Amino acid sequence: MNLKLTPIIFLCTALVVQAAETQNPPRLKRADSFLGMHFDFHAGMDCTNVGAHTTPAMVENIINLVHPDYLQIDCKGHPGISSYPTKVGHPAPGIVGDPLRVWREVTARRGVALYMHYSGVWDSKSVKVHPEWAALNSDGKPNDKATSFFGPYAEKLLIPQLRELAGVYGVDGAWVDGECWAAVPDYGAAALKAFRDATGIAEVPRKPGQPHWFDFLQFHREQFRQYLRHYVAEVKKTNPEFQLCSNWAYTDHMPEPVSVPVAFLSGDYSPENSVNSARLSARYLARQGKPWDLMAWSFAGKSKAGRMQKSAVQLEREAAVVLALGGGFEAYFKQKRDGSIYDEQMSVMAEVAKFCRARQALCHHAEPVPQIGLLLSTAGHYRKINGLFNRDFKNVSGTLQALLEGQQSVEVVGEHQLAGRLAEYPVIVVPEWDYLEPQFKKDLVAYVKAGGHLLLIGPKTAALFQDELGAKLEGEVKPGAPRSLVHGTAAVTLKTDIQSVQLGAQTRPFGELRVTNVAAKLSQPAASIAKLGRGQIAATFFTFGPAYLAAPSAPARNFLNDLVRQLFPTPLVTVTGSSDVDVCVARNHGKLLVNLVNTSGPHRTESIMESIQPVGPLSVTIQLAKKPAKVTLEPAGQPLAGDYRDGKLQLTIPQVAIHDIIAITP
Repeated sequence: MNLKLTPIIFLCTALVVQAAETQNPPRLKRADSFLGMHFDFHAGMDCTNVGAHTTPAMVENIINLVHPDYLQIDCKGHPGISSYPTKVGHPAPGIVGDPLRVWREVTARRGVALYMHYSGVWDSKSVKVHPEWAALNSDGKPNDKATSFFGPYAEKLLIPQLRELAGVYGVDGAWVDGECWAAVPDYGAAALKAFRDATGIAEVPRKPGQPHWFDFLQFHREQFRQYLRHYVAEVKKTNPEFQLCSNWAYTDHMPEPVSVPVAFLSGDYSPENSVNSARLSARYLARQGKPWDLMAWSFAGKSKAGRMQKSAVQLEREAAVVLALGGGFEAYFKQKRDGSIYDEQMSVMAEVAKFCRARQALCHHAEPVPQIGLLLSTAGHYRKINGLFNRDFKNVSGTLQALLEGQQSVEVVGEHQLAGRLAEYPVIVVPEWDYLEPQFKKDLVAYVKAGGHLLLIGPKTAALFQDELGAKLEGEVKPGAPRSLVHGTAAVTLKTDIQSVQLGAQTRPFGELRVTNVAAKLSQPAASIAKLGRGQIAATFFTFGPAYLAAPSAPARNFLNDLVRQLFPTPLVTVTGSSDVDVCVARNHGKLLVNLVNTSGPHRTESIMESIQPVGPLSVTIQLAKKPAKVTLEPAGQPLAGDYRDGKLQLTIPQVAIHDIIAITP
């Protein structure tokens, strides 16, 4: 194909497609969409019969059962093989007819948007056929998966193929997979020259720990942004309505301000330990300022149950975690190697869809009410990891889980999300970040002096604020030291990093760390609290998050939540009665929403759950300046009779099956 003529050809084709669709019902933009389904099968050279069983009836059946806003299907997976008869890429060896045309014609006729699952940076076929397109590893060998940002891959394949999908087929957009999380540092000649020219650094590091390793990773992070910015702009030139998303870009995989005009943000959270995966990702996405959704895997990669397909109630709970934060939801179901789907699995998604739709009017695009802000530091994270956009969040995840299991309403927020709005959060928690930008540290101190409350987790984080804490850390941090955490009448042994501390006269201790449960004289404060201006600053002198992830316990959870209550004794919402309920406070359509999500059962360790036991009864206290006009339990629409006095509304919720919402009309 003449690539110089490609934009003109695709633009003309797009006009033809647009004219042909004028009689079809309108389709929702992704920004307005709430519920979808994702299908992929990462076609390979074994796929010799793609499309043989892809029929209009198959697609109609999905739509009739689930009624999705959009479908997202395979077109090119990580192997780099396309599952439709592409003219610009590498089609599967056997394609019967044009299966993509079948999907498009049915979805267009039914008013359902169609998006492509397209693997971007990761393209094994392209780097095999064109090794000069590959990023070079530190040993000088071509990477067998990742393309180079300095090669012609985007111009020769990525952009032309996205234009083909948009123009020839008229699909609505692409969910581009294998992007930030698949990108790698490049040691090719062009990349190294660009690095030296940009930084003036002559000696290129080859592994972590060598000089300028952080600079080398930062350089490649910016190259990814430029790559993403370039192909989005180029596709928009010829197909301005085409909606692009780079999977996991600007999420907790890439926690930074959105700097590329993608149409929406999205990611597929872990198929195992999915509740905790969704808890973190949803709370970060909620403040990114872009339409967003998260994808659950409808199956597990490993299971003690002997089967991989998740139950409807299990997926409903995974959805509830996302809906409570205001996001859209989609679930991933496999396609067969011929591109058809497993019809028998659609009844599961039909049940999940009904569950989600019942909550859509209240939940979709709801905005969290600031209570506790848990810092996911962009600066700290990028200095901590040794890849471009990989995740290492034991610090954040452990603290988040303990706070949620203490029925705290928590958001996961970055520096840019807090900029100009620190004062909106009654409490900010900094979980074991070894590095913070100097200006942000100053902002946190000013926040406390103005009346805020700051909790620092871990000795290295506390060391950044020693003067403000009124504490002096002594000696070195002792890694992996077993200590007994004593709080009140309870104690638990943790394997944690600790550091000795001496507290000033105006700083009070909280809890103890003991060498044994008996020798109290061999102890030190577990945490401290001090006044600073009109606010308070507290710190723990041991690392909490990784230890809690390794061995969650009630004593450790209670210690952390009681420490938070010293700083924040009257949250907007207080829930008691079970530690197995997440509380998320939000506002939407003028109503205050108290989301209650049942997190009971071994979801952390069991990949397949047939049932979920209800939790309750729950006692709920809500701080309200005035008696509300109406209080209901949704989505049932059940009126709730509460006791309102002295600025507090007290309610009893008999039980929560999966997800209930207390809706308060002021």
